[in-house]
Amino acid sequence: MHPFSTRHRIRLVGAGIATSLSPALHEHEAAALGLTDYRYDLIDVAAEGIPVDRSGDALRQAVAAGCTGLNVTHPCKQVVVDSLDEMSGNARLLGAVNTVVVRDGRLIGHNTDHSGFLAALRRGLPDATLGRVVLAGAGGAGSAVAYALAAAGVTDLRVADLDPARAADVCARLAAAFPQTRVTAIPLEAIEANLEHCDGVVNASPIGMVGHPGTPFDTDALHPGLWVADIVYRPLQTELVAAATALGCDVLDGGQMLVAQAADTFALLTGITPDPDRMRRHLGELLADQCAPTVLEESR
Repeated sequence: MHPFSTRHRIRLVGAGIATSLSPALHEHEAAALGLTDYRYDLIDVAAEGIPVDRSGDALRQAVAAGCTGLNVTHPCKQVVVDSLDEMSGNARLLGAVNTVVVRDGRLIGHNTDHSGFLAALRRGLPDATLGRVVLAGAGGAGSAVAYALAAAGVTDLRVADLDPARAADVCARLAAAFPQTRVTAIPLEAIEANLEHCDGVVNASPIGMVGHPGTPFDTDALHPGLWVADIVYRPLQTELVAAATALGCDVLDGGQMLVAQAADTFALLTGITPDPDRMRRHLGELLADQCAPTVLEESR
């Protein structure tokens, strides 16, 4: 018997999550690691008629009923914070959690969107120049990506969002936490001009995903010396990724972050380090099998 063959009952709390890939990703990896008593189920607050502002109650009720750990996704990542007993440093800074560890009845919030993108960046673009970088999108995913970029060593980060106030808020949070990083909010329409003298660009907006075609900026502004990352994973080959690849740019697709954050969550919830390469291969199989329209979920 595997020494860690304990009972795991994991739940994902969110809205509109019927097509989530997390149950399949987690349960497949658990089986590969010999965890024979591992189940991952959904608590769709929309489908169950639970008001979003009561999602923290749903989380605690799940734990009382035997749940041993949770994932949290849109639109509950910030709402559940007040229902937790403790938060990790990065989750506190971001004001959002996507993973909740249950320890001796205490609920501890983490944010593996941040650690997942950081791991994906280091693994997928290990030689990326981290001087000046543009980030498109400052929502739940964008704020986590911004934190990861600063933690990775980016010295000049420029953040653009449809909501200028949201971009400004992310910049203010980062400036306080990373004084060595110059963080600036820029208008969406200024992205192309900024790319001319930048080292890299990240799309953390929904643009490019199934149902939201297009690119977050004019890809004519891309140039071969730029590295390009996209957190959209349906499809893996977004229009932005395709355009960057055609130019010969170093590229990081959204599957890298999805797998990395899922792997970090799995490790937090089980104490066992999963195999990200195996999870990545399994993700490819899942995406090949599922072509239905969906929403950006864990990486939102």
